[in-house]
Amino acid sequence: MTAPGTPGVGPDEAGADRETLDQKAILAEYEAEKPARQPSGLPLRAVQGIGIALSLLSVWWVFRPMPGQVYLPVFLGGALTLTFLVYRGRARPDRDRAGACPDNPGPLDWVLAGLSVVPVAYIVLDWQHFFRRSIVPTELDLVMGTLVILLCLEAARRTVGPIVPVVVVGFLIYAIVGPSVPPPFNTSSFEWPRLVGHNVMSTAGIFGVPLEVAATYIILFTIYGAVLEHSGGSRFFLDVSLAAFGRSRAGPGRTVTAAGFLLGTVSGSGVATTVTLGGVGWPLLRRAGYPREEAGGVLAAAGIGALLSPPTLGAAAFLIAELLAVSYLEVLVWATVPTLLYYLGIILAIEMDARRYRTHVVSVDVPPAGRLLLRYGYHFASLFAIVVFLAMGMTAFRAVVLATVLQVGLSFLDRRSWMTPRRLAQALADGALGALPVVSVMAIAGVIVGVMTLTGLGLKLADIIVSFAGGTLVLTALYSAIAIVVLGLAVPVTASFIIAWVIIGPALRQLGVSDHAAAMFIFYYSVLSEVSPPTALSPFAAAAVTGGKPVRTMWLTWKYTLPAFLVPFAFVLAPGGEGLLLQGGPPTILVAAVAGAVAVAALAVATGAWLFGPARRPERALMGLGAIPLLMISPVAMVVGAVAIVAGLVVHLATRPRRARPAEGVAR
Repeated sequence: MTAPGTPGVGPDEAGADRETLDQKAILAEYEAEKPARQPSGLPLRAVQGIGIALSLLSVWWVFRPMPGQVYLPVFLGGALTLTFLVYRGRARPDRDRAGACPDNPGPLDWVLAGLSVVPVAYIVLDWQHFFRRSIVPTELDLVMGTLVILLCLEAARRTVGPIVPVVVVGFLIYAIVGPSVPPPFNTSSFEWPRLVGHNVMSTAGIFGVPLEVAATYIILFTIYGAVLEHSGGSRFFLDVSLAAFGRSRAGPGRTVTAAGFLLGTVSGSGVATTVTLGGVGWPLLRRAGYPREEAGGVLAAAGIGALLSPPTLGAAAFLIAELLAVSYLEVLVWATVPTLLYYLGIILAIEMDARRYRTHVVSVDVPPAGRLLLRYGYHFASLFAIVVFLAMGMTAFRAVVLATVLQVGLSFLDRRSWMTPRRLAQALADGALGALPVVSVMAIAGVIVGVMTLTGLGLKLADIIVSFAGGTLVLTALYSAIAIVVLGLAVPVTASFIIAWVIIGPALRQLGVSDHAAAMFIFYYSVLSEVSPPTALSPFAAAAVTGGKPVRTMWLTWKYTLPAFLVPFAFVLAPGGEGLLLQGGPPTILVAAVAGAVAVAALAVATGAWLFGPARRPERALMGLGAIPLLMISPVAMVVGAVAIVAGLVVHLATRPRRARPAEGVAR
């Protein structure tokens, strides 16, 4: 399989070609189930025009800032209009899937798109007075504010499903019936005018920090990612990953992981990276001998890494920078070591799988890595430029815009990827479309934050968590992690982080955890929503590509990701744990990094059941138990952990010679 502009995997037999076609069909079916339309004709031109306008507005704001009370409503109005034109209100009919009729917006979609402009115009034309009337809104204010809330709820339902809107409605109902709620959750009653005033007519709700992050950081980075895609950057990342790692037994798994990291630097989306990787990664993994579910686990784990990969991380990382009022470069610094540990865990699991499944080398039809780097290595320049601009003290907004301009200029080094006016316009439109799901979630999540601050529910829940844990930090962290994971079962990463921050954040801070450590702890556990049912989006997308069983693929993804996700406990529990966030002196950082790496390796053995051969339960148990005290990063605990790990290694080596050699290819 060699699609235009994508790397191939060399010639193969006719049967492989048939399987590739099946894989394409599965991927096409998965895409057809997504709520986004593929309009044509006049609706397509309208969508592209609005998308280009929205992207240009966000770029204009970087150099000619306008008041947030003007920019955010205009941005939200444009995003809502696009959402109703691009995302379906219901499942796509079978006859549409078969191509019997165009996949264009219907009358209701056009009505909702038009209605999205009405409250925006009302707010912007009188913004100075509108936001001052939040305590005593007029009847027309209430009508327009209610319309904004309803439109945001419907947009979120279309983009991420019904669960987030239902949760938001539940919070609104709670604020209204607060006095009748049993203690200690009871609160004062807030009537609808007060709720509209607080959540629409102030900067504490819909037009608060979450939407501000979407309208600044996220839209600009999605534009950059679209430009990189259209200028050949994504194709180069796949090619260089194949060339660098594709010529060894573990090469296919390494290739997918490396490509996931590189694509994730501009994607910031686990699902998008997983699906993109699937087109090339699944044929590669299949020919190497990976079973369908295991291959799906590798694809999903690599895709989820997009949420942890600098310079974009995920939308929640931009929220951290805004909420803590720090430079985005600081957030990138905090994420460096945990990201490396995450990929260390995946690479070790891949090495184990290569031996367990006895995978073999796959012929990769790409030029040598050195030649690719010499010819197309300039695609890395814009990525490095972002970090350099941030280090120079430039805002993240201006840094990414200048990096985008640099990438446009670099595109002219390859005739095939020139950013012509037509291609640039398409990239601008795609950048706006890529931000839509996040915009709707951010806007409606602002209502959750607004209700939390208005009712004081966040602080009450924090007190309950601390009291339930007996005031101990260990139990508070454990309960917090469980709560965040459970929350992630219902809502996507961004919404999970926002809700957890206003509930879990105060609980951790009450017990002395620093703001940045608490934020990164919540961030990493929020990412688990990408592998937890029923919103295990990346594993399910990977299963759609490979044809494997979705639930088994999900659990195997947990196997690949779990070791690194235990690391965040060190952020909040260990005396030297903040060394993993590159905080403290060089000795603290070095000790924390080494302890974290050894702990991840031990956990990989415990979950992967392989060391120098199949690992049995005794050595796996010793490895797993030894990893936990290592993550405490204190002298006594690390000695205990090291002893347990060494004992596990000794047990493994002592018993391995007596095992039957033919069984070494079988996991136990």
